[in-house]
Amino acid sequence: MRVHHINCGTMCPVGGRLMDGRSRGLTARLVCHCLLIETDRGLVLVDTGFGTGDVRRPQPRLSRFFLTLDNIRLREEDTARRAVERLGFRAEDVRHIVLTHLDFDHAGGIGDFPNATVHVFARELHAAREERRGALATRRYRPLQWDADVRWRGYEAGGEPWFGFEAVRDLDGLPPEILLVPLVGHTWGHCGVAVRDAGGWLLHAGDAYFFAGEMDPGNPRCPPGLRAYQTMMQVDREARLANQDRLRGLVRDHGEQVRVFCAHDHGDLTRFA
Repeated sequence: MRVHHINCGTMCPVGGRLMDGRSRGLTARLVCHCLLIETDRGLVLVDTGFGTGDVRRPQPRLSRFFLTLDNIRLREEDTARRAVERLGFRAEDVRHIVLTHLDFDHAGGIGDFPNATVHVFARELHAAREERRGALATRRYRPLQWDADVRWRGYEAGGEPWFGFEAVRDLDGLPPEILLVPLVGHTWGHCGVAVRDAGGWLLHAGDAYFFAGEMDPGNPRCPPGLRAYQTMMQVDREARLANQDRLRGLVRDHGEQVRVFCAHDHGDLTRFA
């Protein structure tokens, strides 16, 4: 399999280095780090970032609250569809989408790939469709981003563990080198996505953490603004922090076998791409 690391959205919240640990100006830079995987069963996307529909009609597809808070820079060249085309493929070539979760900045491009089956943890799909109540849930989950004809495939935890983590293996129609790793806390059904390539394992940890420094086993750190944002978005603090600790253990004990990255750290995207 060949894995491409692509950016499918840019957010520039006010706060500079208090939000991303790097920027010197007033605003920070957060990315939407997605994967495009070439397999013998067609193209697979891991997360979709923002979609062309978000660019053309931000409201009501996206909430005014997050458009303002995250200072989202909606540009068509930053969408997964355009990234796929720049690599020489067609949107129709994407046969599968595997989601870490259904937040607006991860699932906005689903509608750009009408031939794809969308794989997601069943608990996440239920939360987004049946438990969308309250100020946070209604703003983070945006059903207008999902076409009514989406072919969903939901999964429960089970199967052989992966480096001590629960895992969902044998995703329908996908090669065994791609699996879901439940990492709840940010949302009720949040998962990482593990991918085995020629260099070993990749783990797209989604929003299990937001800043690469959080995975330093000896000195975990996160800019204060980004730490506050993670706290605001969490549904289960204890589970979220416990999973971060387990991920640090994975990096410490199996760093030569597993390369871990998150969805929004610009440095991670640069390093892998």
